[in-house]
Amino acid sequence: MSTPASVPADATPSGFPLSAYLICFRGIVWREALRFLHQRERFVSALVRPLLWLFIFAAGFRQVLGVSITPPYQTYILYEVYITPGLVGMILLFNGMQSSLSMVYDRETGAMKTLLVSPLPRWFLLVSKLAAGVAVGVVQVYVFFAIAWFWEVQPHWTGYLTVLPALILTGLMLGSLGMLLSSLVKQLENFAGVMNFVIFPMYFASSALYPLWRVQESSPPLYTITLFNPFTHAVELVRFALYGEINWQALAVVIGCTAVFLGGAILAYDPARGLISRKRQ
Repeated sequence: MSTPASVPADATPSGFPLSAYLICFRGIVWREALRFLHQRERFVSALVRPLLWLFIFAAGFRQVLGVSITPPYQTYILYEVYITPGLVGMILLFNGMQSSLSMVYDRETGAMKTLLVSPLPRWFLLVSKLAAGVAVGVVQVYVFFAIAWFWEVQPHWTGYLTVLPALILTGLMLGSLGMLLSSLVKQLENFAGVMNFVIFPMYFASSALYPLWRVQESSPPLYTITLFNPFTHAVELVRFALYGEINWQALAVVIGCTAVFLGGAILAYDPARGLISRKRQ
């Protein structure tokens, strides 16, 4: 009778050693980091857009749009301070969509096919790709914070630490949404239209630019839409975290939407059950 082969001590339930997962994860993150470093215009464009809103739009509306004392703020604040969490959400939203755009491009060039035929679980490959994109987005956000500090956006220094988990969760949610959308788009040129169709309604129908109580006063139907907008809760999660507080409702919505979007993306990229196989048929 033959003796069964010995299993490595660090083997996972799927049969691969933990070192194989770490090597794969490191390779995916490193590839995304190199792509980000070589595409400097991507870094600049990610910062120019929110900085223009901060320097020009906020300065023009400072005297028009007053912000009352509402949590998490303890006193009256400048409009620049109020819209900063929304601009952070803008950075993460555009970064998530750009990462998904690169997935559509990789799928056309064959690089994505090479990744997905790996013997490692597909969910791990997609989560690694998502984590790499979130890491890039978080770096962009902290560079934005450093520039905004000179524009009187100066929370307590501990806020830059407490906001990190909120940034990661928001990046995961928006990146998962972009990944799900990328599974629905067959050609690269069609993805730009889908991005605009998703980005602008999500951003403007949220609390990124205007307090919710002002939206409720001016348009109750729009207020209802903002409450069902996941981006609203992502912005509020970042807003409270930046001041060392937790908005539990926003946290629950962001975690729930992340699970739904990521689960949908994993199913969509599964050739046995998802949309990718049906497109090829």
